[in-house]
Amino acid sequence: MEPFRCDWCLVNPTYIVYHDTEWGVPIYDDQKLFEALLLETFQSGLSWWTILKKRSNFRKAFYDFDPVRVAQMNHYDVEQLLKNKGIVRNLGKIRGAISNAQSFLNIQKEVGSFSDFMWSYTDGVPIQHTFNHTKELPQTTVLANQMSRDLKKRGFKYIGEVTMYAHMQAVGMVNDHVVDCFRHRELGNLSRDT
Repeated sequence: MEPFRCDWCLVNPTYIVYHDTEWGVPIYDDQKLFEALLLETFQSGLSWWTILKKRSNFRKAFYDFDPVRVAQMNHYDVEQLLKNKGIVRNLGKIRGAISNAQSFLNIQKEVGSFSDFMWSYTDGVPIQHTFNHTKELPQTTVLANQMSRDLKKRGFKYIGEVTMYAHMQAVGMVNDHVVDCFRHRELGNLSRDT
């Protein structure tokens, strides 16, 4: 018998795998957090499915999401990315990714790690929600709004409060699996062990 899952993932098998293995799993690794943030900023205004299908192309185009290399990208690199049909070819978002990488590195220098900076908003522990239906999930929260404002002050682009809340969900800062979803309990247990 198939386990009960959040209904948003049931549209295709790739979404199910993403839901079952990645969405909501706490990420504390700086480079993986950078990957998630870069992809979320490109998703802004688009569907997550669009980005998920192109993730391997983004990985190649943005040097395996190495923030140091992305921060060093220049005008030539931007021109090449604008020709890359495998990614979202949006000049503002491409420039934003480079600017965000630079801001990301500045936070690492200041705080020691981007992970420590981001997880400080939740005291290092995922927020456990108890929603019964996906229609109850908020698009944003006061905390996501605060994170968005703070990151914008530090030079980040394309990180509005809705994007930041989606980021929090994706990297496990909040457990937004509905309570009947098999992943809700698994991730709740995982967060107590880490």
